[in-house]
Amino acid sequence: MSPTVKCGLIVNKFDISPRCRFRNNSKFVSLEKSVCYMQLTKLEIKGFKSFGDKVVINFDEGITGIVGPNGCGKSNVVDSIRWVLGEQKVKSLRSEKMDNIIFNGTKNRKPTQLAEVSLSFKNAKNLLPTEYSNVTITRRYYRSGESEYQLNGVTCRLKDITSLFLDTGIAPNSYAIIELGMVDNILNDKDNSRRGLFEEAAGISKFKIRKKETLRKLNDTDADLDRVEDLLFEIDKNLKSLERQAKQAQKYYQVKEDYKTFSIELAKTTLRQQKEKLETLKKTTQNNNDKKISLNKQLAEKEAQAEKAKADLINKEKTLATRQKSLNEHVNKIRQYESEKKIKNERLRFLNDRSDNLKEIIEQDRKSSERASFSISSLSKEKITSENILSEVFHKLETFKQDFEQEKTKNEALKHEGEELNQKLTNKKEEQIFH
Repeated sequence: MSPTVKCGLIVNKFDISPRCRFRNNSKFVSLEKSVCYMQLTKLEIKGFKSFGDKVVINFDEGITGIVGPNGCGKSNVVDSIRWVLGEQKVKSLRSEKMDNIIFNGTKNRKPTQLAEVSLSFKNAKNLLPTEYSNVTITRRYYRSGESEYQLNGVTCRLKDITSLFLDTGIAPNSYAIIELGMVDNILNDKDNSRRGLFEEAAGISKFKIRKKETLRKLNDTDADLDRVEDLLFEIDKNLKSLERQAKQAQKYYQVKEDYKTFSIELAKTTLRQQKEKLETLKKTTQNNNDKKISLNKQLAEKEAQAEKAKADLINKEKTLATRQKSLNEHVNKIRQYESEKKIKNERLRFLNDRSDNLKEIIEQDRKSSERASFSISSLSKEKITSENILSEVFHKLETFKQDFEQEKTKNEALKHEGEELNQKLTNKKEEQIFH
């Protein structure tokens, strides 16, 4: 149906005509010109109960009717309007808990994660206390338990929405939305429901709400005053103790100020002493750095000298190795000559033995033939030749011995000089380590 607002009460055009007349003091008073309309224009539902997809219901001019078989979700439309207006009672929404208002899905569809309902009004006559001509209220509820309210897309509180519709008769528990059970309550006047209907129609419900809030605030104020009296009694009771504590606190602050003054003086003195120590340490550090630079320079010079001595030692070792090689060659030659000498001696001995034998033969055969004489003369010549060869061998042997002795002397001198250089190098390294 296409609901409108008449003086703060949502009615249907079939129920109360905007041209109706009321009797007042036996006279008919026309309300045709004093009627103010606030029209419900649109309802958007998404993920609320059985509405898995987004559903938009437009309330255009004229009559809007929603019909359908039982169980198709007609009552869920009314529940969505109650819910977006701020209904907090789950039983009024025909559910056991608030999570049940979110679409739980079907065999072919997954459940949604939030329920969202938006309700739009046309505020052309500024019946609502806002500057907007179109007002849209939105409520969202998530499966995590979080919820939020929005007014024209801006996050707000439930109290803001309730205050906005306070003078219009629109509320979750008002008679702006009438269901079958509420009609029975009005007819039977259950819990003064008929009186509540007339109070809403007369526009005094907001004053009763304000009166209730004012009385609650007065009760809270009385309770606060009682508490203040109790606090004053406790303060009077503990006044002497507080005065004593105040004196102690004053003395404490005085001692604290003295302590602060003395601490500052001590800090200044300590800082001055530390600065003097720092200057002394800086000078000592500078002197040590200068000594370090000088020692590093001396160490570099000593290392250069050591490197030079090491290079000289390497050259001398190379020379020694060359001379040692030459010496080994001379020794090999001497050994060769000695072996030749041994061979010559053996031959000389053989010749001497043979000469002796020949002498014996000559002695025995002095009167032998000319062949024996010739043999003797030949042997004598061979002896002379062998003696000459032997003398030459002895002369060469003496020469080689002299060369060997000279080379040996030079090698010993080089070896001694190398040991001295190694000793000096070791001494320099030890001096560098100790310095």
